[in-house]
Amino acid sequence: MASSDFKTAQTTAVDHGGEATISALHPDIIRAHILARLDGPALASAACASSSLHALSADESLWRDVCRSMWPSVADPRLRHLISSFPSGHRSFFSDSFPILDRVPPHEFNPNRPSPSSGLISAVDIYYQGKLVLSRVQETETVSEWFLCSPFLVDLLDPKDSVPTQIRRAPTAAGNDDGAWLKHLEENLTLSWILIDPTQKRAANLSSRRPVSVWRHWLTGEIQLRFASVMVGDGGCSSSRRWLRSAAAAAPEMYQCGILVTCGGDKEGGELHVREVGMHVEDMEGKHLNGKESLLVLGNAMDGGVRRKARRCTDGRERYEAYLELRRERRERKQRRESALDFACIVTGVSIFVLFWSLLLFR
Repeated sequence: MASSDFKTAQTTAVDHGGEATISALHPDIIRAHILARLDGPALASAACASSSLHALSADESLWRDVCRSMWPSVADPRLRHLISSFPSGHRSFFSDSFPILDRVPPHEFNPNRPSPSSGLISAVDIYYQGKLVLSRVQETETVSEWFLCSPFLVDLLDPKDSVPTQIRRAPTAAGNDDGAWLKHLEENLTLSWILIDPTQKRAANLSSRRPVSVWRHWLTGEIQLRFASVMVGDGGCSSSRRWLRSAAAAAPEMYQCGILVTCGGDKEGGELHVREVGMHVEDMEGKHLNGKESLLVLGNAMDGGVRRKARRCTDGRERYEAYLELRRERRERKQRRESALDFACIVTGVSIFVLFWSLLLFR
């Protein structure tokens, strides 16, 4: 549309009282010059403003552009047709994938949820200071006996692969300032891992977006960044301690979806390389779940865990630290029970021994 037409439309958008009304604008102008400039959350908010904006905001091309802008991996040809087959296309995909995975209420956990017949698809994007570092799509088969019985693990990169980046360690972060360099990576590296179930047409973002912990491996010297999503039976979101108390009361079992990114080559002035990106699921004991168990946990998370709402929850790191605290408390309780049981067994054994010898002596 020409600029003169746009100015004319702006003029007609003023009613007799001198107040501008967006309803007076031509729908093409609203779609091309307003809605097309919004990000996902703003576009979703605009859709709730009026019936006319709701109809205009349902345009599939708008949501396709939003999804590809946030997650370049979804532009992969393998995902184009799949996402279009979602109930509302890219709008449904965004609704599933944008919020951080929150919880699965116990009454919504379906132990008989059907497993995907065509496998799982992972769409992964890693950013550094807002610039794309790595974008990959990985397909995982889920029907073989080997997958169902083996520990669940999705490796994004081949062991021999190493993805170079433009991230360079500044000289000021060398030597004794290694902690500052790790802190810099923690604050500037973000990751999105969207898991897609092509059978049920559902998706969930399993990443905490920012790392929950960053450390240097004591043997190899490589930097390892952990992203995590804690899936609990129930819990609040106002604070980590309140969430911890409610989770401990309502969720006897919790699961962690852990994503580990390993980087190397970060010497002074050197270029950082991404060498490993992997995802697994573990329980409160730290045991890695096998494929069958992981499919059940992740499938229920995709169905009901996100609740399709943007919540004002604690960030991923706070929830992860609360999870670790709860796991420590659980381990301590287990150790106390085992110690009490061992003591009871010892006392019982000594009592039986004393009683036996007493009977022998007084025969």
